[in-house]
Amino acid sequence: MSNNITDNENVKTLILHSEEDTQALAKQLAALSLTGSVWLAGDLGAGKTTLTRYWLQALGHQDAVKSPTYTLVEPYTIRQTDGTSKPVYHADLYRLQDPEELSFIGFDEYLDEPNALVIIEWASRADSYLPPPSLFIDMTQGNDDNDKDARQVELRLSKSGQAQGIDLSVLNI
Repeated sequence: MSNNITDNENVKTLILHSEEDTQALAKQLAALSLTGSVWLAGDLGAGKTTLTRYWLQALGHQDAVKSPTYTLVEPYTIRQTDGTSKPVYHADLYRLQDPEELSFIGFDEYLDEPNALVIIEWASRADSYLPPPSLFIDMTQGNDDNDKDARQVELRLSKSGQAQGIDLSVLNI
């Protein structure tokens, strides 16, 4: 039985039943070669940070992945197989009081950096400040009556993601 619920070119819905499923999704996201920002939404405990940790590891990050809950942003420089590096920023805006705080820390520079990937948890706290993302990922836990730990993950491409030629149909858990 497939864990795909929805499948069209701009929206994909998957069910993650285990941490292994989350890790598999992260590997597939890493293979998409996304740039720009990705907004991760979901309640506390939905698995946003876990997905990001596996995603960074799948991109090639070898060290620990710190939660940016208190620092707002954790930067990573990921060495690529071709010898170049990819800047990746993991942001958690849960504790953000005012979207203008982002300008004080130079957040725009992360978004403007060529080839950068900016993964943003709780982006809704600054959606009036942030440009639209390439990809929206919405995680909801406990949507399967048979598996209370299951996560439903809806991935939606924005116009920017569509322009990058991102193909969500390759995602399959």
